[in-house]
Amino acid sequence: MDQLAIIAILEAKPGKEKEVADFLRSAQGLVAEEPGTTIWFALELGPSRFGIFDGFPNEAGRDAHLNGAVARALFAKAEELFAKPPHNAALSKLDSEAGIAFDSIRDFARTNMNRERCDIAA
Repeated sequence: MDQLAIIAILEAKPGKEKEVADFLRSAQGLVAEEPGTTIWFALELGPSRFGIFDGFPNEAGRDAHLNGAVARALFAKAEELFAKPPHNAALSKLDSEAGIAFDSIRDFARTNMNRERCDIAA
């Protein structure tokens, strides 16, 4: 069971929405190579808002992900793609069932983004 998770909210610069969505799609393969990242979702929360939800069994998995290829690529492109720095929220002791994970993402988005609908961007 995953014990730790991160939710990141990304705001694309005007005209960069497709590039952000493409970047998130391309990240799936890199994340799949991370043994310590057990769950990963990229989400479209609105026309220019995106989210990433990832889960980890322990701090070592989370730390490896935060220092891995996707994080490096994301921060390398941050100034080019994002209107403001990504907003991250760390969570702990999650149930790794996909339905519960998605409900958590949806509830977070509704609470923090005032959105009633969240679409998976994949």
